[in-house]
Amino acid sequence: MNCIIVDDEPLAREELQALLGEVSNIEIKAKFSTALKALDFIKENNVDLIFLDIEMPLMNGLEFAMQIPEKTLIIFTTAYPQYALKSYEFDAIDYLLKPIDVNRLDKAVKKATLYIDLLAEQKNTIESNTTDFLFIKADRRYHKIYFKDIWFVEGLKDYVIIHTQNQKLITAMNLKSIHQKLPETYFQRVSKSYVINLDYIDSFTNHTLYINDAEIPLGDVYKKDFFDKYSNGSLNID
Repeated sequence: MNCIIVDDEPLAREELQALLGEVSNIEIKAKFSTALKALDFIKENNVDLIFLDIEMPLMNGLEFAMQIPEKTLIIFTTAYPQYALKSYEFDAIDYLLKPIDVNRLDKAVKKATLYIDLLAEQKNTIESNTTDFLFIKADRRYHKIYFKDIWFVEGLKDYVIIHTQNQKLITAMNLKSIHQKLPETYFQRVSKSYVINLDYIDSFTNHTLYINDAEIPLGDVYKKDFFDKYSNGSLNID
């Protein structure tokens, strides 16, 4: 896997490069001080992953994210927590706050590596569903995926990743379509990129849901419906 670093602060670029050397053997193809220079580079070069600052002159990271190739993944790196929910509109792999913690960086890089591998595999298809399970076709076989085993479903580019207790399956389908196939009693959409199984929520704040080791953003648009359903209206977190 290769990457580029885009940040207008020279020290931030050097610190991130040093941290990446500690957690992975990822190839850093280039570092850029502006999004405009990075945009020129990715037009001529294949880039798997971009570590992207947000507050930058000329073109900010969110504007740049709208122009990157569909296959390129993003990890935002910023000192500003208020952009976190907005970042998931760009199918960001992760959102790291400065100063970047090396353990969080390691987790983000491993997640990006997994997703790049999934995207490179032969894509699965959902063939049919019943009231209790889905049939997913992969490698010329049909696999039965019980709804009760699904932790959550994540939208990524033009695909969804079904996270179960035992595996992750990528499927060519948008999040809205697969949500319509899931039982409303215990599945709920909580952001632009996630549908979750309410039974697997370990804990939550007013912005984040935690399922196993996953941190799932709770979008403002979906927040009221989530708390109304999950707590029968007994919680009202602002």
